[in-house]
Amino acid sequence: MKEFKKNLAKAFGKENLSESFDELTLVINSDDVIEVCTQLRDDFNFDILVDLCGIDYLTYGESDWNGNASSSGFGRARQAQKSSNKKEQRFGVIYHLLSVSDNQRLRVKALLSSENLMIKSVTKIWNCADWYEREAFDLFGILFENHNDLRRILTDYGFVGHPLRKDFPMIGEVEMRYDEELGRVVYEPVSIEPNINVPRVIRK
Repeated sequence: MKEFKKNLAKAFGKENLSESFDELTLVINSDDVIEVCTQLRDDFNFDILVDLCGIDYLTYGESDWNGNASSSGFGRARQAQKSSNKKEQRFGVIYHLLSVSDNQRLRVKALLSSENLMIKSVTKIWNCADWYEREAFDLFGILFENHNDLRRILTDYGFVGHPLRKDFPMIGEVEMRYDEELGRVVYEPVSIEPNINVPRVIRK
């Protein structure tokens, strides 16, 4: 691990590399994703992309809930809080890589701003990135440049919004039903009231 970490730091800069729980994370500029990933595959033998996912840092480092636990009961009611901090790089794309020959793993993180959710596709480097990138597009709205079939993969074609964003409402934006008069499915505003989940805390 020490030699592996040393070589990565030499190639990509020590300041971009961090270690936690015996796992390495490399933070890169999103504009350099093709060059970096190609180098990781060719020079560091990361021949397998295990996973690719999007991430939303909207409330990162903040508490999602605000309230004090009851000293006498087992439950507490809380109100959901929204973030007041605007992050320049709110979104990210995370790549989990595996080198079979060297038995090494690496997490690569590329951060994106809300104003420019575009990053180059790595499908030419690892073919399996195809559906992973479609999933990140569907659930987070991240666009992958040069992807040959960037369509929704989990939600309906007419779905509104991106459900894994932190500011996406738990009840969704619209609801659908079959209209017998029209003979087709129609979309309408959500008719149910928003519900805040109340976590239960068992005290001994």
